Amino acid sequence: MVQQSTMEEQFMAEPITDRAELKEMSVGGKEGAKIPAQMELYIMGLQARICKALSEVGETEFKVDRWIRDPNKLDGKPGGGGITCITQGGAIFEKAGVNISVVHGHLSAQAVQQMKSRGKELFGDNVPFTAMGISSVIHPVNPFVPTIHFNYRYFQVTQPDGSLLWWFGGGTDLTPTYLNREDATHFHNTLKTACDTHDESYYPKFKKWCDEYFHIKHRGESRGLGGIFFDDMDYIPAEDALAFIKTCGDAIIPCYVPLVSQHKGEEYSESEEQWRLLRRGRYVEFNLVYDRGTKFGLYTENARIESILMSLPLTARWEYMNQPGEKEEELLEVLRNPIEWATT
Repeated sequence: MVQQSTMEEQFMAEPITDRAELKEMSVGGKEGAKIPAQMELYIMGLQARICKALSEVGETEFKVDRWIRDPNKLDGKPGGGGITCITQGGAIFEKAGVNISVVHGHLSAQAVQQMKSRGKELFGDNVPFTAMGISSVIHPVNPFVPTIHFNYRYFQVTQPDGSLLWWFGGGTDLTPTYLNREDATHFHNTLKTACDTHDESYYPKFKKWCDEYFHIKHRGESRGLGGIFFDDMDYIPAEDALAFIKTCGDAIIPCYVPLVSQHKGEEYSESEEQWRLLRRGRYVEFNLVYDRGTKFGLYTENARIESILMSLPLTARWEYMNQPGEKEEELLEVLRNPIEWATT
């Protein structure tokens, strides 16, 4: 169910921040309030648009779960919340989730250490933060429909002297079970076009970053065919960074939904389904061992564990010394040796 917003936008549920407050801050908020308000409004609308597109192509409906962090576990202080939209066990999507979160509080010692390891200059032991973003993983049933993941986020920290430290990050990437070169080219071309709208250096830089980030070190292979990934975008004005986030978010439906439409009805064998489960196992390995977002969520006080682990598939498989066939080896070759897919 999509709820009509009075701000000329359709949302899946009521925003986490009060509507009137959001509207006021988005047009005339003080420093540290305007950009977060604009980001929250954008991800609310994007969530609704993506859920609508996936509902249509997947012949399903999303369950909407609006949740608020328990103030009783946060020294009586409100900590924000989120909206989880999930569908699982369907004919087209085994599991598909599109989440937003808008949370604030104080960074845990583990989270501070993780950020310092990335070069963030954080001061003090009880650092206030605001974080918001949209994240999604779509795990299809058919092995010939690829999995997609995307995440776009904004993070803001208030230093002891009152100064703000902020940055944007995110990305979109594709993880197929079987290699389809036309799908990969379409996906990457769409993302490159989005990047080129802002800066032609973005796509090659963020594509390389994506290949490196989603590398499963203990397997010696990438999780999928990549896409774009970036973090710590604080080197351009916040308004420009938010505009880039919006362009990337708007590219999600055209880069992915046509692939679902094209392949969802294709026939597949039991052995192809088993290979899909093995590749889902690799997905689980990366998310639990390496993914920074998962780690940050698990380190956050009073975290929403069900939403953090939404990215995991319903089913996966680990088989001792599996011997892939010719079609499977074709995929493994490009996972071990990433190539350039964009042609535009």
